[in-house]
Amino acid sequence: MQVGDILRRKSTRIATVRMNETVAIAAQLLRTGNISALVVKDVCRTEGNTAVGMFSERDVVRAIAEHGAAGVNRKVSDMISVQELISCHSTDTLEHVRHLMNKHHIRHVPVIDDHTLIGVISIRDISRVLDHEDAPQAHAAVA
Repeated sequence: MQVGDILRRKSTRIATVRMNETVAIAAQLLRTGNISALVVKDVCRTEGNTAVGMFSERDVVRAIAEHGAAGVNRKVSDMISVQELISCHSTDTLEHVRHLMNKHHIRHVPVIDDHTLIGVISIRDISRVLDHEDAPQAHAAVA
């Protein structure tokens, strides 16, 4: 199964936050959306809206743990990794994306096709599908 198969079943809404917003704003977006991660976007004049990272509940906790109550006033850009964005394509297999998640210790991966953000896949999305595939098939009782 491919990532695109899961995206077709999910909401088309992609929760994002701009990198110049505060941790407090990002936390509010997480809470309001009842989600655990946001795609961080940067608005560049030459490239338009560009996905530059992911911001999760873990980042909120890290901001407060490292900076105390003032952590909520930090910029999202201060709390995301400046390393290369880990992303996937809609044609990637679930096994490949699960490997990426395990290798990089992440739970959410943006899906980018032709330089366009088209969705986010989570470890929960993958687990639901793979657990369902592994479930024993129900057998009809023979009378």
